Amino acid sequence: MDFRPLPTVELEVDVTDADAAFFLENGYLAVTRVTTDEELEWLREVYDQLLAMPPTGYLDGIFDLSRPYGTTDTPKLGQLLLPERIVPQIKQTVMWKNAHRIASRLLKTDKSRVESWGHLIFKGANSLAETPWHQDEAYWDVTKDYNALGTWLALDKVDTDNGCLWFVPKSHRGEVLPHMHGGNDPKIHVLQFSEPVDTSAGIPVPLPAGGMTFHHARTHHYSGVNRTSRVRRAWANEFQTTPVLRDKPKNYPWWEQGKKVLSEMEKRR
Repeated sequence: MDFRPLPTVELEVDVTDADAAFFLENGYLAVTRVTTDEELEWLREVYDQLLAMPPTGYLDGIFDLSRPYGTTDTPKLGQLLLPERIVPQIKQTVMWKNAHRIASRLLKTDKSRVESWGHLIFKGANSLAETPWHQDEAYWDVTKDYNALGTWLALDKVDTDNGCLWFVPKSHRGEVLPHMHGGNDPKIHVLQFSEPVDTSAGIPVPLPAGGMTFHHARTHHYSGVNRTSRVRRAWANEFQTTPVLRDKPKNYPWWEQGKKVLSEMEKRR
């Protein structure tokens, strides 16, 4: 792929002590702007070129979170993992530098110790696919402990009409709750709570284009359907210190089930 050079306009964004305290208390934080108009346009161009790749249906390319692995139809709830492996310039962007700086502060860790990986998430026009209530850590390796948070950049204005994020304040203080794959089908990547969880305190967080949310890896969160005629484009990054190997793996049966099914399906590709 051929991308034009990164814009050279700089913008340094940080958070206040009050912002950091809000994150510590509530498990999420919204920042109105983390990039420039010029860079935002560059990110959109890169995003759209990546999304134009044909879906593989598996984790090595574009796949649909809401449908079984191997589905190559146009995704309703699409994802591309690790876009930086295709576009390494991402980690030179103002967006990434600001997110890295803020994430390091919220994790109370020096920037040199904070690593990251990204993923693009998109909801097709008029898509009825929700991202169910879940915790990010439920997706991750059961043999490791994490000190991590997620960031979510809105490439376009987002609200409750096109699928902004919702968070339950203070929900990050508990453990990872039982999850299951969408429809209780381990061939479907997306996770959701498998038992009733009270999300009535959930708060929608609309963002302008270029705004970003930060949330703890255990914060309960969700995004609704996209009722608009445009694709909802979001650029996510996870920031973390190096995971620590556990003496005993965590008991996440959904993780084991999904890993086994995915391995079997990939062998048959």
